[in-house]
Amino acid sequence: MANIENDLKSKNVLVTGGAGFIGSNLCDKLISLGAAVICLDNFFTGKKDNISHLIGQENFVLKEGDVNQPEFLEKIFDEYNIDYVFHYAAVLGVKRVTENPLLVLPDLDGIRHLLRIAQAKKVKKIVFASSSEAYGFSTALPLKEDDGQELIANQSNHAHLYALIKLIGEKIMKTYNDHYGLPTVSLRFFNVFGPRQESSAYGFVVGVFIKQILDGQPPTIYGDGYQTRDFIYIDDNVRLAIQALLEEKTNGEVINIGVGRQTTIVDLAERLLRLSGQDLRPVFIKDRSYEIKYRSPDVTKMRRLLGDGIADNLDDNLKKTYEWYRKNMFKQKA
Repeated sequence: MANIENDLKSKNVLVTGGAGFIGSNLCDKLISLGAAVICLDNFFTGKKDNISHLIGQENFVLKEGDVNQPEFLEKIFDEYNIDYVFHYAAVLGVKRVTENPLLVLPDLDGIRHLLRIAQAKKVKKIVFASSSEAYGFSTALPLKEDDGQELIANQSNHAHLYALIKLIGEKIMKTYNDHYGLPTVSLRFFNVFGPRQESSAYGFVVGVFIKQILDGQPPTIYGDGYQTRDFIYIDDNVRLAIQALLEEKTNGEVINIGVGRQTTIVDLAERLLRLSGQDLRPVFIKDRSYEIKYRSPDVTKMRRLLGDGIADNLDDNLKKTYEWYRKNMFKQKA
């Protein structure tokens, strides 16, 4: 296993999308491990509140701009001698992408520019944030990374362009790993939750439910609520992503990052209502056409390559998340 603190101490790490939910928590952890973090964000979905506590620290630099602008990106690499990259910048959110599917297309430009510059500057490794959305409507549970190799060809499998862009991004990453000598790894994140996650209508289900409950409103469930998701707490996600960066055997791989546990949306709502102590009941509304019914990862490869897994502490982690929103929800009124 990699010695994380020794391997990251005094290294320059670029985090694109570093003011987002996952990116900002990653920045916190990298700094705690002794890395110098260069956070790049255009604040399309990222928030300055997420990284305001880091601004002014000696080992943190904020660069406001777009990864899709190659000249801007090149200046960052020239100025900071980047060792590692976490490429987390992307248009995200199913509602946002469904309303405007073409928003995701420039993400490919960012991937292309980043890889070209990183390869020329001899970056040690890039971690690419892919998504469980890459599996589209696949029902062959648990979802295995190797089963996804034919997904690009089967475009009808996808709910939206976002999934296809992630798959193409993975392929580009592997091409640079295999043919251009730039180590990469693509991580298919399942449903990450925790402090700082967006809870507006464009947000994600845990944050949306908590906001509704704190507003005294019943959680709103699409369909029958028996669709399943694999919920992973942000600290676990960040820890495993850093391990994937530093483990050489992950080079060129696509890896599921999840718990390997199916939780229904009804169950999630009921757990959060119990935590709140409020006398509310979920409200069920018409299903969405793009709703994925079942989502559960095979985490065998993750455990084999990273030598680590995730403890099943869903209730404890939901409680930590609920308490954070209760204290900070005035920042979440977007």
